[in-house]
Amino acid sequence: MIATALARPQWIEPPITKEIPTRDLLLLVDLSGSMDQKDFVNANGEKVNRLTAVQEVLGDFLLHRKGDRVGLVVFGDAPYLQAPFSTDLTLAERLLDECQVGMAGPRTALGDAIGLGVNLFDNSNAPAKTIIALTDGNDTKSQVPPVEAARVAAQRKIKVHTVAIGDPTTVGEDKLDEHALRDVASATGGSYYFAADRDSLKGIYEELDRVESHDVKTVSHRPRRDLYAWMLLAGLAISMLDKLFVSIKEKRSRAAVNSASRVHVNPRTGKLEVVS
Repeated sequence: MIATALARPQWIEPPITKEIPTRDLLLLVDLSGSMDQKDFVNANGEKVNRLTAVQEVLGDFLLHRKGDRVGLVVFGDAPYLQAPFSTDLTLAERLLDECQVGMAGPRTALGDAIGLGVNLFDNSNAPAKTIIALTDGNDTKSQVPPVEAARVAAQRKIKVHTVAIGDPTTVGEDKLDEHALRDVASATGGSYYFAADRDSLKGIYEELDRVESHDVKTVSHRPRRDLYAWMLLAGLAISMLDKLFVSIKEKRSRAAVNSASRVHVNPRTGKLEVVS
């Protein structure tokens, strides 16, 4: 047992695997007043507004982003951080569902939203950085034009995909500026998509799943537990049992000797006699 303990045996436990995010994905969601237009149909065939359609389909998209850190920025008159980068996709989905049309203002500040997104990536060490911008109108409020913000993103190796939602024939402040959205995506090496209805929106996310496919980096560790203490305890127990056995054996031997010393042969009679 002592020799075994000196060999330091170990029990190797089942491996513990940890996933390390390989991409930071930031979602920019337009909450301007025009997102309240009910020109989408949900899975139940009911008429819903554009934001509701985005929330439903984007929730499914998030379920496939395992291994990514996802953040959420909403924008209207100005951009606001709704959810910081996190691997908790359920949290991102819940915060997205809590968004309401107009809560960030009625107008559209896409350029500022991209600018905020670029700043949020400053502390990111992920190998891949991606922004997905969803909007249904042209930029009417930004201090920085969307294309200029996209060029800054490209310099920092951030890819921007743009998703246009709504009716391209709309005029006025709520018109869809497809040209600007194409330029934003092109400036960063991203892609431009147009979602006219829920099915096309769902198809866009499926396409983004293919475009933004990635490998999940995992780290595996197998904990080791030292067993030498048990070997020493076993050796000590054996030693104590051995001493106990020897002690009992010696006690019995002395008792037998004492019993033998009380009996002797009488030389006269030749018989055994007990000495009192």
